[in-house]
Amino acid sequence: MYPILFQIGPFTVYSFGTLMAVAALSAGWLVALELKRYRFDPEMAPTIIFAAAIGGLAGARLLFVFEEWDHFIRSPWDLIFSGAGFTWYGGMLGGALAVTWVVRRKGIPWFRAADIASPALAIAYGIGRIGCHVAGDGDWGTVTDLPWGVAYTNAVIGWVHPYTGVPYPPGVRVHPTSIYEFVQSVIIFGILWPLRKKGYADGTIFWAYLILSGLARFVVEFWRVNPIVGLGMTEAQWFSGILIALGMWQMFRLRPRFAFRTGG
Repeated sequence: MYPILFQIGPFTVYSFGTLMAVAALSAGWLVALELKRYRFDPEMAPTIIFAAAIGGLAGARLLFVFEEWDHFIRSPWDLIFSGAGFTWYGGMLGGALAVTWVVRRKGIPWFRAADIASPALAIAYGIGRIGCHVAGDGDWGTVTDLPWGVAYTNAVIGWVHPYTGVPYPPGVRVHPTSIYEFVQSVIIFGILWPLRKKGYADGTIFWAYLILSGLARFVVEFWRVNPIVGLGMTEAQWFSGILIALGMWQMFRLRPRFAFRTGG
């Protein structure tokens, strides 16, 4: 893979950072479109995206530190400044808290803001996973002999990393699970984007996003290299199950009001 796109003297452009910037810009554009459609100030979009990015990165790292507490106690600085170690559900929680603070200050109803952000979250996550694939940051899956298997021989995170590495030597072909997640994200976006003009109650698109994203992660975990924590499922699958259940419960509660939202 290509963790470094190019270098000009001491200036280095990394593929992961570049794709993350593309993801943020794409999300910001979509959020601005939706803010304008709801007659909010579209200039708020960069603030919302920045808050989501900072909160998401902080949440993802903090939860990883909590999960690897023994490693953190032994070598805190190595763990904190490692390029590895971000949990997607920690990022989701951290980003949600940061965005909640912003939208409340701006006077945007929380569930409407969540509906506005959900399609953008889906596409940004997918683009971010392309960044993972190009950089080879350790999100690869189990060994495979399928034609689309990939050997991440030039990865930003080595094959045997102390925290997120996998016990395969370089050159072994594995499932490119980051590509699987990109495809899933495009599908989720394709489902959510047309729903915005259907007149559903506030929160409907957000709950649908939780169900779809939770299901997507639950499925892809069967090809990821993550430890089983209980009942044959990984930690990510347990968390995904919670998101799916929460989303389905809320969708059930919203059924009588699907056709009564106004303002869009």
